[in-house]
Amino acid sequence: MASKTKAIISPTDAELLKAQADLWRHSLYYLTSMALKCAVELGIPTAIHNLGGATSLPDLISALSLPQAKLPFLRRVMRLLVQSGIFASDSNSEVEVYRLNPLSLLLVDGEIGKEHGSQKYFVLATNNRHSIEASLNLARRDTTTPSPFEDVHGAPLFDESTALLDKELDEMVNAGCEAHDNLGIGTILRECADLFSGLQSLTDCCGGDGTTVRAIIKVFPHIKCTVLDLPRVIKDNAPDHGINFVAGDMFEFVPPAQAVMLKFVLHHWNDDDCVKILSQCKNAIPSRDEGGKVIIMEVIADPSLGPIMYEAQLLLDMLMFVNTRGRQRDENDWRELFMKSGFSDYKIIKKLGARAIFEVYP
Repeated sequence: MASKTKAIISPTDAELLKAQADLWRHSLYYLTSMALKCAVELGIPTAIHNLGGATSLPDLISALSLPQAKLPFLRRVMRLLVQSGIFASDSNSEVEVYRLNPLSLLLVDGEIGKEHGSQKYFVLATNNRHSIEASLNLARRDTTTPSPFEDVHGAPLFDESTALLDKELDEMVNAGCEAHDNLGIGTILRECADLFSGLQSLTDCCGGDGTTVRAIIKVFPHIKCTVLDLPRVIKDNAPDHGINFVAGDMFEFVPPAQAVMLKFVLHHWNDDDCVKILSQCKNAIPSRDEGGKVIIMEVIADPSLGPIMYEAQLLLDMLMFVNTRGRQRDENDWRELFMKSGFSDYKIIKKLGARAIFEVYP
């Protein structure tokens, strides 16, 4: 008996034309990223903020000290960024007026940038030429290459050799990661304070300059905090406000504490490496009865969060695919890692948008 084949439904002319427009959008999305990079490099979000949060294009040109001849070019860039939801505009006004919205507010420098956690360097780090060159080689990715970035440039990202490849890139990427990692700590302390209640000691793995634990100590001053990071990261940090900085490698040793925190660390590593890291964390904490736990802040890929959040998670996964050996994971992936590392149970707190918090118990 001949096998049945599914009939091909011919699209209508209207469907084909819409599909063509969608194809243009998908093929040219990178230009939105470049327009955003342009706005950040020019300092447009900060300039609009300094002008009271809204401005006309001529006033923006003057504030940026750009020649008036650039006005028509900047209008085209801003038109795309408004359409993409990065800025807002007052369309009913006789004069074009551009305003900050929550997204562009994240790109403002200065004191307000510190308050909201400016993401300027995240934009610049993810759109640098080295990452773009690496992304052009996705088709070559196989099991023999750690990442397209390392394959193309001969140096892994987030490594001492990155600075030898490009010192400015290394500084930009570290600043971008720091901004990305610390953005949610205010929300965590407001919405998830129980996470730290009852803790007497905490080790922050890959805690950098201690920004996160400083925020924790302000709310919970009795917690003794240790920051573990690589020697090149720790070298300029002395004990400060009860924070003990330890230079070391989390693959080899994690300083003992009642709780260990991994804040957006594990997505940089493959599954085998994650198990090694988590095993060291388990060795560093007491039993669950004594309050021992590992606090993990990470993306949990989940389509139920809605198309925008899920697309953001998938794009972050592609960022890991291009630049690291790691990936973003769904809950089943995380559960498997925890069980392989010898943990017995976990709890999920979902109050961080596309990211979440795990409390993992020995």
